[in-house]
Amino acid sequence: MDLMQFVPMFGNFAFMIAAFVVALSVIVAIHEYGHYIVGRWCGIKAEVFSLGFGPVIYSRTDKHGTLWQVAALPLGGYVKFLGDANAASVGSDDSVDPAHARRTMHGAPLWARTLTVAAGPLFNFILAIAIFTGSIMYQGRATEPVTFGQAQDLPAAFTSELQSGDQIIAVEGIPFTDDGREESLLELLPLQENLTYTVIRDDRQIDVTGPYLMPTLISGLAPRSAADNAGLRIGDVITAVDGDPIFAFRQLQERVIAAEGAPLDLTIWRNGRDIDVTLAPRITDEPQPEGGFAQTYRIGITGQLFFDAQTETVGLFEAGRLGVEGLWNTATTSLSALQHIIVGQISTCNLSGPVGIAETSGSMARQGTQSFIWFIGALSAAVGLINLFPIPVLDGGHLVFYAYEAVTRRKPSDRAVQVFMFLGLALILTMMSFTVLNDTIFCR
Repeated sequence: MDLMQFVPMFGNFAFMIAAFVVALSVIVAIHEYGHYIVGRWCGIKAEVFSLGFGPVIYSRTDKHGTLWQVAALPLGGYVKFLGDANAASVGSDDSVDPAHARRTMHGAPLWARTLTVAAGPLFNFILAIAIFTGSIMYQGRATEPVTFGQAQDLPAAFTSELQSGDQIIAVEGIPFTDDGREESLLELLPLQENLTYTVIRDDRQIDVTGPYLMPTLISGLAPRSAADNAGLRIGDVITAVDGDPIFAFRQLQERVIAAEGAPLDLTIWRNGRDIDVTLAPRITDEPQPEGGFAQTYRIGITGQLFFDAQTETVGLFEAGRLGVEGLWNTATTSLSALQHIIVGQISTCNLSGPVGIAETSGSMARQGTQSFIWFIGALSAAVGLINLFPIPVLDGGHLVFYAYEAVTRRKPSDRAVQVFMFLGLALILTMMSFTVLNDTIFCR
């Protein structure tokens, strides 16, 4: 079942809000459950587990005496432990009973408090790894040698003689896969509509004709990009730019870069009919394989081969390794982007706040269930990372307090904690206000 079928029913805005609430609720629930369950394992009693803020619309008390509730404002959540003065676990219980104090957050040993606080971001990372791993296992990976599965839905001009089961050995005499060469196959191929494919079919090597390897078929849309805002969809084929026919994704890239931000008139083939769309490329900061970022004009689409390759199952351990690698890449790219923003090397438009995240949620949900689930994984990784920043109010700020306690053998005073919490909250609200302005005014 694809989420796209529900868009007309709810309307774009309502659909966007629904997608945002679902994504945020999943991530917050996992984050707070991490705090709750590890705290319980460490002997700390949780009084309230709340998904959302404000008026309570549903609640129940479990056998451990924890009140589980769903509140009306689904913009976060919290766990209130025994003895906490508030939901942020700031303040302490004045009880002198050692047994009672041990069950509170403030009376628990340092190791128990540290594990409980660190568990929230850790559970976000676990969710991200689980989603990335599951996605890899679901999609599989292309067999070696690459074997033709089925052609994508393309206009009639893109003809192919390849058949399911053909093992692709070479294209225009160039080996299809060659780990030793520095250039990609697409850089070496001649720019022509039809290419010669050398394949193994029924144990015989033959040459057949097929379309350009990577046509102008849209396989992915960057949320909030020019293409996304213009209404382009996955599966669209761009057949002309400013009236000039094109057939290769490379041609489209060249036209986009050459336009330098000027509007382009695109002819789109969609489900057998042509649609005209006008959009303007935007300067985009793209992470580079060797590190850093490069600015170039983009409309926000990705391409793919003109066919689906046959796949093989990826084992759990290999998929898990790739899932961890995906989390690492997400974290390092995010930190690198933040560093480049701080030093002014890339635009602050790369920062998104609640509005931008909501729009991205809706965009990814419109692209399909699989894309939306992957987005939840990526967002969960980002939330876990942000919560580790050493800012009071965030989990990372609490961990800094605990590090101070471990070094000095004494807790920071309640007054100092309150001051730092106020400063941290002011910083968070300032950043949130800035990102909201970014999303609604500065970066439109």
